[in-house]
Amino acid sequence: MNIHKRSLQYIPGGVSSLNRQVSPSLAFSKAEGAYLWDSEQNRYLDFHAAFAPHLLGHNESQVNNAVTSVIANRSSLYGSGPNELEIALAESVCGDIKHVEKVTMLNTGSEATALAIKLSRAATGRKHFIVMQGGYNGNSDELACNVFNTIAEIGERVSPGEYPIRPLGAGTVISEQRYVHVINYNDLESVRYVCKRYPVAALITEPVLQNIGIVGPEEGYLSGLRELADELGFVLIFDEVKTGFRHALGGYAELCGVKPDLVTYGKAVANGYPISLLGGKAELMDLLADDDPSKRPLVAGTYNGHPAAVAAAIATLEILKSRGGEVYAHLDTLGRAAEAGLRQAFESRNIVGTVVRLGSAFSFYFMDHAPRDFHDMLTNHDFERDVAVRRALISAGIYFIPIATKQCSISASHTLDDIQLMVEQFGKCLDAVG
Repeated sequence: MNIHKRSLQYIPGGVSSLNRQVSPSLAFSKAEGAYLWDSEQNRYLDFHAAFAPHLLGHNESQVNNAVTSVIANRSSLYGSGPNELEIALAESVCGDIKHVEKVTMLNTGSEATALAIKLSRAATGRKHFIVMQGGYNGNSDELACNVFNTIAEIGERVSPGEYPIRPLGAGTVISEQRYVHVINYNDLESVRYVCKRYPVAALITEPVLQNIGIVGPEEGYLSGLRELADELGFVLIFDEVKTGFRHALGGYAELCGVKPDLVTYGKAVANGYPISLLGGKAELMDLLADDDPSKRPLVAGTYNGHPAAVAAAIATLEILKSRGGEVYAHLDTLGRAAEAGLRQAFESRNIVGTVVRLGSAFSFYFMDHAPRDFHDMLTNHDFERDVAVRRALISAGIYFIPIATKQCSISASHTLDDIQLMVEQFGKCLDAVG
């Protein structure tokens, strides 16, 4: 019995996170640098990076050594009082990121975004919040909604206005969803529309939508959100679980110059080890330790600040800061080469296609322009052709996750030769798919 069949026998769906349930269903057994090996020892050049955390590459030695050092020194999960590693990581994050005055540590991005909403409600005394159609902000009941939908489910574009709530799974308490308001990204008028009708505690968004590929902000959009938050009194939350640390030490907020009130990080912060961060203004963060229990949101987790994951994060940040940001320069060089090569692959074949890139992350669309929001992508992109190209690439030894529009991620372990190989195979797969 192969691994896939064995896993189906004991694990619902065969995987512990259902977004890993893809076709072809490969069972990977080893990873190193820019490469993956499946259980039959076939090698793949990896541009998935486990949904993007492996910024430095798989099994980066300095990060792994930091983790094994914690184990060798008999450090443990003490479960009481402060920990020197936690303090060191907090000092590093707050010292490097101007808009993070204080920070707390959790285990997953979903925990961080859920706590950000809870903290915003505690700070404002309001219950309602705004999310983006096509954005993903974790698996908590209220936030897990409206990523991929059909026009039949959400309706045609409306502005100003909002869209029906569409939960990502069963078991959600529908009555609680009356506090959730879904609008399109890049639509400031709909923010004001919702805020006029409801007492909004927070707006949470990825500053660049990176769960439907890469959908970036139009000029003035993010600064407009900042102005509306200041005017209307809601908390502006940037969900940088994917963008944070991948594009700059201060995430996309550093690149765009817009300061959120709260920000969440995960994935690349520890190069694949399980940790997430919630940080922001001290006046907000200090509510987590308020002397008045009625004002204090609960933050608790046995594994929060686990020394192994914290050590991995410290080592990762040390690498990213070393040699004047050399890693980011290398990643950008590779990203530029990938973008140029993929564009040429479309153009030389007279295929209508667009490549969108942010640093080391890229995506492609069978459209004549970069999508501005979910409706634009949904009505113009060829999803079936997208998946067909990805599956053809896997057969050629290039691993793009076979889910339409999903971001591809370059690691510091990739080389220009790797990028060239990927581009060559991408062109051949365009030819094969037609």
